[in-house]
Amino acid sequence: MKRLFAKYLLAPAAFMIVFVLLKPAFMLAYGSLFQGVSFAQKLAAVWHGLSMDLSMAAYLSAVPALLLVVAQFAGPSRWLRRLEKTYYVVVAYVLAGIVILDFGLYGYWGFRLDTMPFYYFFSSPALALASVTPLQMLGGVLALAVLGGLFYACFYYVAVRLPYAPARSITLDRWRRAAVALVLAALLFLPMRGGVTVSTMNVSRAYFSDNMRLNHAAVNPAFSLLYSLTQPDRYRTQFRFFDSKRARELAAPFMADRASTDHTERLLRVERPDIYLVVLESFSAHLMPALGGEAIAMRLDTLAREGVLFDRFYASSFRTDRGLAAIYSGLPGQPTESATKYVGKAEHLPSLAHELRDAGYDCRYYFGGDINFTNRLAYLRAQGFDRIVSDKDFPLSKRISKWGVPDGPVFDRCMADVRDAEGNDAPRFFVVQTSSSHEPFDVPFDAPRFAEGPVRAFAYADSCLGAFVDSLRALPSWERTLVVAVADHWGCYPAPLDSMRARHHIPLVLAGGALAAPGRRISRMAAQPDIAATLLAQLGMSAEAFPFSCNAMDTTRTGFAYASEREAAMLLLPDGEAAVYQVPTEATSGPQQLAEQCKAYLQVLYEYINDL
Repeated sequence: MKRLFAKYLLAPAAFMIVFVLLKPAFMLAYGSLFQGVSFAQKLAAVWHGLSMDLSMAAYLSAVPALLLVVAQFAGPSRWLRRLEKTYYVVVAYVLAGIVILDFGLYGYWGFRLDTMPFYYFFSSPALALASVTPLQMLGGVLALAVLGGLFYACFYYVAVRLPYAPARSITLDRWRRAAVALVLAALLFLPMRGGVTVSTMNVSRAYFSDNMRLNHAAVNPAFSLLYSLTQPDRYRTQFRFFDSKRARELAAPFMADRASTDHTERLLRVERPDIYLVVLESFSAHLMPALGGEAIAMRLDTLAREGVLFDRFYASSFRTDRGLAAIYSGLPGQPTESATKYVGKAEHLPSLAHELRDAGYDCRYYFGGDINFTNRLAYLRAQGFDRIVSDKDFPLSKRISKWGVPDGPVFDRCMADVRDAEGNDAPRFFVVQTSSSHEPFDVPFDAPRFAEGPVRAFAYADSCLGAFVDSLRALPSWERTLVVAVADHWGCYPAPLDSMRARHHIPLVLAGGALAAPGRRISRMAAQPDIAATLLAQLGMSAEAFPFSCNAMDTTRTGFAYASEREAAMLLLPDGEAAVYQVPTEATSGPQQLAEQCKAYLQVLYEYINDL
């Protein structure tokens, strides 16, 4: 039985040795990109990539683990040993090919290997190889032969050389050992998945630094390719209704117009306010009396009446990952894809945090859940947040919900950092993303007025927001404080909402002492992607990097809203006209011209993301 366990453990150990050694090799190969990076930071890249390495090692160890089950009945047969050796030879040379491609292409593309080179090759092999000289091709073949041989030597001496443990002839012993081997094989699912947390293993798990090169060094290239294969990129092929020029002409009225930024109506009396952006999970306009909804989010309702309320504001998407990209990157939501799951694209998205950081802002992010969920960590690192706080930064005693830490302690943590920063000159851009109003709605809130379930969860999140603003109000910096509260999307309440327009109607509320004229209600139509350009215009900063973000306080524009769901995209105009494109059936509804513009807008959006 000891040899069975040893044989089982040596397979992932052999793969881990190769994967760990590849990280310093990568940093050595691209030494010029890591100049000034300390040894401790390089060691951190190796450390933070271990979980992804282990996941890939578990995938590759699945076949050896199943062969171990077969061996309990086959005994020390030659065919089983040949099969084992053949498997390791194939894996060794496949991994060698992946590593050579990854190392060779990184210097040109700046991200770890994904399916893109294969797309180019199979689209046009001649063009894909046009820039490769015969000498380079020969060098690649030789490198493949040598590196594959080295990998196999490692696998052989660590794992293959140990023979299978022969089972006794007793049938019961064979079945017992086979059952143990089968259980061990099943246990590989845990490292494959990346543990038992809400988020499964993804490329984001390795991201730990604001130095993107270090994050790239931590990524396992084989896993990056595998992940890309399981996440097909449909930006290349979907929604090609017109030629590109015609699509841009039709969509032009809905794209950002930088020539009109001089017509911005000022909302602030402070040039560089401290900005606290609160993203409220699953909130909608239907929770606030000020927007014609129910009396549930009453603290937010009070802030809306005291501050500035945008009463014709819309969520751009139906999921949090797309909603966050709309808010932080000015990127409209996509019905069939999420740009943030493609790390290579997410790193090139526009960034509100980057713009503010370049203007001297201290940028921090607070979230009580698993920050790796849907590649969020990689996206936020690329966005340029100086510090990211998530569930792992709280004690276990605080992680009492399915999603991690309830909103109350998260706001408290942010508030503690606000107090610590009170003496600093740098203005703040602190983002708090709530999670308690997500199912299963298990919140630590005693409110007899609200029944169990989503209503209580919304009321709890609302109370946490209210307490946070009360704490800010007590600080000397309140006079330069701007609180921006916005929902990520409509969630579960009230349900059902048959109207797409009603589903996407959400609150955008500005509060704080930095407002020049509080107590305002603004009915100019806008949507989440417009937040970036609107905020930057208020600060007197350029929003040139955000092609889809329009300044909602531009007095020369009437505004519009674009929204998407899994099976539909909608353009909504201030006069009430709306056009909807149905993705599965390709049918449209609404005025014909607006329907054509909706399709063109969708095409321009997908072309833009494809080119990132």
